[in-house]
Amino acid sequence: MQLTPFVPRVEFAGVMDVLAQLPDPRHRRGVWHRLVGVLAVALCAVLAGSRSFAAIAQWAGELECEDLSQLGLIRASAPEEATFRRLLSRLDAGLLDALMGAFMWTRTTVIAGRRVIAIDGKTVRGARTSNAAGHTTAPHLVAALDHATGTVVGQLATAAKSNEIPSVRTLLAGFDLSTDGGVVVTVDAMHTQTDTAQLITAAGGGYVFTVKANQLKLYAACKNLPWKDVASYSSTQKGHGRRAHRAITALTAPMWITFAAAK
Repeated sequence: MQLTPFVPRVEFAGVMDVLAQLPDPRHRRGVWHRLVGVLAVALCAVLAGSRSFAAIAQWAGELECEDLSQLGLIRASAPEEATFRRLLSRLDAGLLDALMGAFMWTRTTVIAGRRVIAIDGKTVRGARTSNAAGHTTAPHLVAALDHATGTVVGQLATAAKSNEIPSVRTLLAGFDLSTDGGVVVTVDAMHTQTDTAQLITAAGGGYVFTVKANQLKLYAACKNLPWKDVASYSSTQKGHGRRAHRAITALTAPMWITFAAAK
């Protein structure tokens, strides 16, 4: 597949400033291309559809000298595949994630005066590796997604799905949840935990938690609330060949619910 070179020109200087904060893992001797330039080219190549080191190098090789210069490369020739492979495999991926997440946080918007982020865990497909015992594992990521733009503003790798709960708390601890009128965090039923609620509210944020049968007592108690005695609000949406009907009923949280700031 032929990938068309495309260099984004709007606000890219801000991204370059972020990439420049990463430490260079290479030895000074023999370095031909600036770190920020190689990373900027790799970033643009991935945005253009490249999914391998070879594809990134092919995309970079089709750039004009002017484009290479704009992306921080002072040499007339683009880096080769081996350069991308060695540098990106040795880079501090956790720090890069944190820096890019912080950058995207400043570029995303709020909904009705409030920022809403969704926390969810996903296993990365097509990335399984074998260990010494011959078992194959795939990376599992816990990510924070901005509701308004669909942008990932932070993520952490976990050893397994069972480790999601502490990883979510670690991820949330890196955000300023008091900004934008108080950030609202939405999570699935696995993360409906009193400690997580305490962390979010103590940091100035709010939450929307889901209660399911993994917490039997809380689930049964919530089902026994007088839902039929209050009005229900519903809406129907059509799109993508489907019709979605959604309804919501709101009740004041009983005193026996132990989650911080439950309403």
